[in-house]
Amino acid sequence: MQNGTLLAAIDLGSNSFRLEIGRYHSGHIERVEYLKETVRQGNGLDAEKNLSVVAMQRGWECLARFAERLHGFKKHQVRAVATQTLREARNRDEFLRRAQEILGFAIEVVSGHEEARLIYQGVSRLLPHSDERRLVVDIGGRSTEMILGQGYSAEILESYRLGSVAWSTRYFPRGQFTPAALKTAEVAAKAVLEEALDKFPPSLWHVAYGSSGTVSAIADMLGSNGWAMGLVTRAGLDWLTDRLVKAGNVDNLRLDGLKDDRRPVLAGGLSVLRAIFDLFGIDQMLPAQGALRHGALYDLIDRETDGGDVRERTVRWLSQRFSADEAQARRVGEVATALFAQIAAADDEGDGRYSQKLAWAARLHEIGTHISHERSHHHGAYILDHVDAPGFSLRELHRMSQLVLGQRGKLKKLEEALQDELFAKQLICLRLAVLLCHARQLPEHQAIKLVFKPGSFRLSTPTGWAKRYPQSAWLLGEEVLAWQRSAWKFSADIR
Repeated sequence: MQNGTLLAAIDLGSNSFRLEIGRYHSGHIERVEYLKETVRQGNGLDAEKNLSVVAMQRGWECLARFAERLHGFKKHQVRAVATQTLREARNRDEFLRRAQEILGFAIEVVSGHEEARLIYQGVSRLLPHSDERRLVVDIGGRSTEMILGQGYSAEILESYRLGSVAWSTRYFPRGQFTPAALKTAEVAAKAVLEEALDKFPPSLWHVAYGSSGTVSAIADMLGSNGWAMGLVTRAGLDWLTDRLVKAGNVDNLRLDGLKDDRRPVLAGGLSVLRAIFDLFGIDQMLPAQGALRHGALYDLIDRETDGGDVRERTVRWLSQRFSADEAQARRVGEVATALFAQIAAADDEGDGRYSQKLAWAARLHEIGTHISHERSHHHGAYILDHVDAPGFSLRELHRMSQLVLGQRGKLKKLEEALQDELFAKQLICLRLAVLLCHARQLPEHQAIKLVFKPGSFRLSTPTGWAKRYPQSAWLLGEEVLAWQRSAWKFSADIR
C-alpha cells in the first residue's frame, strides 16, 4: 500500500455509528477525521427482534452524512462493520439493502468473535509494544466482548449478549436509579458473565484495558471530577454509583464530563462494568485508545499485503481442521477460477474479490466429508454457516456456504440465491470444476470455453475432447439437464 493512501472504517454499533478516516504511512495510520453520531439502533428492536422504521431511518440518515464525506473513496479503501443489533435484527436485510445504497459501500455484519478480533487488533495497534498479557473488555450497546491476548495476537475471544443499551432499557426503563435496580442489573450481568471466569481467569493476564464506549466515558467522568486521569478504579465506580443513587433520576444527574449521548445508557454500562470488576477481582482498568474501527482499518492494510489477509489463514485452518484433500481442493479451485475469468465482467470492480471468494469456496468444498460422505455438500454448508471464521463477515460465510451446498445436486434449493447474477456465475464455475475434476486429476480444461450472455451460459469443447473424456462428457450432459430446471439456461457443445 502506498504512503498517503486514505482509508476509512465505519462501525455501525448499537448505540452509535462512527466513521474513522486515516492516512496510511509506513505501516501506521494517522487520523484524518473522526465522526460519531448517536443513533441508538439497539433501542429500536421490538419484542420480535425487528428494527422499527424510526430506528432504521435514523441509521439511514446518519449513513447519508457519512457517504457525503466518503465521496471519491474506492471500495478497497473502506470497510463498514455492523455488530450485535444487526446480528439480532430479523429484518436486517431490509435495513442493509437501503443502507448500502445510501452509503455506496458494502456493510458486513460480523459475528461476535470477529468483532472481538477486530477490537483487539485496534487496541493492540495503538498501545506501546509490550510482552504484557492483556485482558481487553469492550462494553458495547448490546454486546460485551472480552479478549485475552499478547502483543498483536489475540488468544481467546468471546462475545456476550449484554451491554449499556440493553441493560439500561431492561433495568432502568424510566431512567430511575435506585440501589435495588442497580444491584439487580449488576447481579444479572454477573449471571451472564460468570462463565467468562473459566476462559479469562485473572492468573492468565497482567493488565486490564477497556475499549471504546462505556469505559472511555466513565474514565472521562472520573477524570473530570478529581479522580486520576486515564484510569478507572473500583473506588471510582463506587463513587459514580453513589452519585446516580443520590440523583435518583437520569434527568437530575449532574456530572462534569457526562455527555448527553451517554446519559440514557450510563446506568446500564456502569452495572456491567461493576460486574466485571467484581467477578475478575479488578482494582483498576486502563481505557484503551484503539477500538473496533481501528482494527477494521488495519485489516484493510493486511488485505493489501501478500499473506496478510486473515481470511486466507482462516481458509487454510478450516481446510486442515476438517481434513480436506488439499490437492483436490487446489485442482477444483484452479479450474473454477479459470472458467470464472472467462465470464467475469471486465468493468466490474468486484471481479478480483469474487474470484478470490470462489477460490476459497473451492478449497473448502469438501470439508463436509469430515462428517460424512453422504450429503457432504449439506454438511459443508452447515459448517460454514456456523463456524467462527476470523476475517469473514456473516454474509461472506453464507455466500460460501451456498456455493458449497450447490456444488452438486438439484438447483431448486438455491432458487433465491440464483437471482444474483454474480452468484450464478460463481456457482456454475464451481459445479463445472467439481464435475471436470471428478477423477481427482487436473483435467484438460484450458481449451474449454465458457461464454455468458444475459440469462444464459454456453460451454464448448475442442474437437475430440468428448472421445478422450467420455465420462466428463456424459456428466456435462447431465449438468445441462440440471440447469433446465432453473431460471438460467445452460447449453454445451461437446465435441
